[in-house]
Amino acid sequence: MIVCVHLPRFQLTVAAGGTEALAGRALAIAPSGDAQLVGDVSGTAQAKGVTAGMGLGEALARCPQLVLVPEDPVGVLRAWEAIARALEGIGAAIETPRPGVAYFDADGLRSIHRDREGVIAATRRAVARPSRIGVAATRFCALAASLQARSRRACIIDDRDVRRYLAAQPVSLLGYRDQTAPLVPALGRLGISTLGELAALGASAVTDRFGNAGTLARRLALGYDEPLRTRRVEDRLEESMALGDSNSAEALSRALGVLIDRLLARLERRDRTIRAVVLSALLVEHGGTWCERVVFREALANPLRIRLALAPKLGGLPAPAQALTLAVTAMGPASGDQTTLLDGERTARLERLRDAVAQVRTIAGPHAVLRVMAVSPAARVPERRYTYTPFLP
Repeated sequence: MIVCVHLPRFQLTVAAGGTEALAGRALAIAPSGDAQLVGDVSGTAQAKGVTAGMGLGEALARCPQLVLVPEDPVGVLRAWEAIARALEGIGAAIETPRPGVAYFDADGLRSIHRDREGVIAATRRAVARPSRIGVAATRFCALAASLQARSRRACIIDDRDVRRYLAAQPVSLLGYRDQTAPLVPALGRLGISTLGELAALGASAVTDRFGNAGTLARRLALGYDEPLRTRRVEDRLEESMALGDSNSAEALSRALGVLIDRLLARLERRDRTIRAVVLSALLVEHGGTWCERVVFREALANPLRIRLALAPKLGGLPAPAQALTLAVTAMGPASGDQTTLLDGERTARLERLRDAVAQVRTIAGPHAVLRVMAVSPAARVPERRYTYTPFLP
């Protein structure tokens, strides 16, 4: 059974300073960028007609008392990392598609926590904040159950009721998947309001109209889903530096160089290369934060190359910063590449190919790179001729 832990309005809760700050107040995450769309909204603001993704002008027109809270991406990442570590502390191998939502398989934890109820109780103790828990055979159905669960009572869907339960759910549930989120407005225009109506459509018609995203959406509506993509647990390396009153480009570049040198000098790195980092800053204005995730084209241990890759990102700071932070989110193999000396150019090319595949999987997940394999080329049905398998260079 898959357990889904859902923390509603997680980004707004962190930015506002806790769940108590949301009680009875019309709050929303302030727009960022040129889109001018509000982020998460509180229950009071939602009751007055304000929804996430609404234009700022329309939101203020519906709720003149709306208070805009600057987003805190750094605080969200740190708070969610603490919760993820706590869930891993009870023995769960979790998948975290976004802050505020986590999945894990509960079958392997029953021997540790006695039964399913024990696993749910341990999960609540680990999260240590109001959360909604759904339990079902697939992660998509578990997500649907968590959205209808109460804060003190988990929603459990039996295996035999998965398809019937999903049939009554709205198609807006597809918005929680990045692959199927663009289909929600189109399905609404076509008059399809529930997943049961989507599942009743023919597979060929859905695929012809919406492509692979439509095929995936229909499979989800029928109760099928992919296996969990659990994350790897690695040592978190992080260095911070206060900037004071100096925010010139030269001062930021020097501070970045110091942070890179400190990270490379950490004993926990164990001579491994760095594949992905998060560059963040604490802003002076309104106490907000800014962060940028960077995945290198290849795993690096050269401070000059790392600095050249990260320095342009500092130009995206929306306001002067009072502190700069650099954290490593993914490690590569040990530094030192001498393959060209041992086996020649062919081995070196394979190593570069493996590194490229690892980079893509770091960005898009472990199933991002697949190979097309011929299974039955003479089959009359096109879908039976080929299949996808993991790419192994």
